[in-house]
Amino acid sequence: QWEEMLTTKGLTVVDVYQQWCGPCRAVVSLLRKIKNELSDDLLHFATAEADSIDALEKYRGKCEPTFLFFGGGELVAVLRGANAPMLQRMIVEELAKEKLVLEQGHRRKVVKDDGLLDEEMKEEELQHPDNQESIIVPASKSYTVAIIKPDAVAHGKANEIIMKIQDAGFEILAHEERTLSEAEARDFYQHKAEETCFEDLVQFMSSGPSHILVLSQIEGTANVIPAWRQIIGPADIEEARREKPESLRAQYGTETLFNAVHGSEDSDQASRELAFFFPNFRTASEAEQDGEEEHVERTLALIRPDIASENRDEILAQIHKSGFTVALEKEVMLTEEQVKQFYFQHVDTDYFPALLRNMTSGPVLALALARKGAVHHWKNILGPPDPRKAKEEDPDLRAQFSVENQPINQLHGSATPEEAERELDFFFPKQRTLAIIKPDALEDHREIRGRGFAVAQLKETVLSRDMAEEFYKEHREKAFFNQLVDFMCRSVFVLTHTNTGAMQTDLISCELWPSY
Repeated sequence: QWEEMLTTKGLTVVDVYQQWCGPCRAVVSLLRKIKNELSDDLLHFATAEADSIDALEKYRGKCEPTFLFFGGGELVAVLRGANAPMLQRMIVEELAKEKLVLEQGHRRKVVKDDGLLDEEMKEEELQHPDNQESIIVPASKSYTVAIIKPDAVAHGKANEIIMKIQDAGFEILAHEERTLSEAEARDFYQHKAEETCFEDLVQFMSSGPSHILVLSQIEGTANVIPAWRQIIGPADIEEARREKPESLRAQYGTETLFNAVHGSEDSDQASRELAFFFPNFRTASEAEQDGEEEHVERTLALIRPDIASENRDEILAQIHKSGFTVALEKEVMLTEEQVKQFYFQHVDTDYFPALLRNMTSGPVLALALARKGAVHHWKNILGPPDPRKAKEEDPDLRAQFSVENQPINQLHGSATPEEAERELDFFFPKQRTLAIIKPDALEDHREIRGRGFAVAQLKETVLSRDMAEEFYKEHREKAFFNQLVDFMCRSVFVLTHTNTGAMQTDLISCELWPSY
């Protein structure tokens, strides 16, 4: 009967129960109500006693109800806990997905659940690299790690918290239920090793299952990290209840260690935590890499006139400290027409007159910043565009370098990779230059890409003596001419670089074409 049930066309929701407990009457009534309301022939409900079905052996002895969602005989979703609103929502969502599969040929997304795997298979599945799905995040999005801790899970609040996360507008990019070993808990919290509560924290975090989530930004929010920390509230439960009674920690925490949820403190910590829990996590720019070659992205940064002269060196120091290379740099006085052209999308806004005055009041420092994931990382360290909001929520660059009584923030960053390309072309129109990487430096040619160059053409060739003599004919009368020609007749790379701005052309000419 179990196998027959799995082959039923449509979505089948299975309420897994224990022999000693029986199916929950309230849940059965809810399922019957949903069935009547939706009145859909593709929606099916079933109850399954874990004690009598071999395939459900791993669900025996569990104290919380479990709902398995099957489509086409494959597991598509799992819900633990008798959370009626969440259950109803998931049924509607999964039924809609299954209809898209059946009617429009969409790909069915299959999930794995520990309860349906034996221990040997579970370990094998987790170890096999082909089964470790990559999590790919657009480069323009920020992300953070959220943990629903063992205390909240033990009280059956995990699904309720997840529903509140979604209701707040956060996008859940990855979700895994996991019980940390003591060694994993020690490793994860090693930065707290000197604190008196460390051993208690390790014991607590390894005491039962946690839900690990990767969250991305809510609509209209530049940085998800402060947004999520605002939702969870202060780490101290009493402080959370006193100052942020609507926060998750105030609602679900019980004491300092048992504060229900975790959030990364900053982008560096988020990156470390992602690597810890999801080693296959990648940004979109990383996913586009070819082999091991690092993909370098560029973004535009503007330091506006009010702080360009006084705070320039300090800002540049922070840019370099954050791992950026300044590929291009230009100080420019903008006309009103140029400002209107650059900010054409903002011309009709209330704040544009103030922006126009600001941008034409003195020299603007324009920078092309290069690094992996440049757009996302620069937006991350800038903080919110509104100076007042930046001061209240995010002590990043815009908060540090705000100007009193000035409604315009003093630092600009491209919002998306596409916008970065347009904005860079505005300040640094594309130019081309020729670079030849000489025989003694062939192994290091990839470093040029790291300086923000785009290679339009690349050719490895061996120059004939006539070609080398013709190329260096202006040095024909010099003593080193024959030695230079002999040297250049080895294998060389010839590259045509598409780049932005004369300054970079001078740089490459200087580095790769030293005067003999």
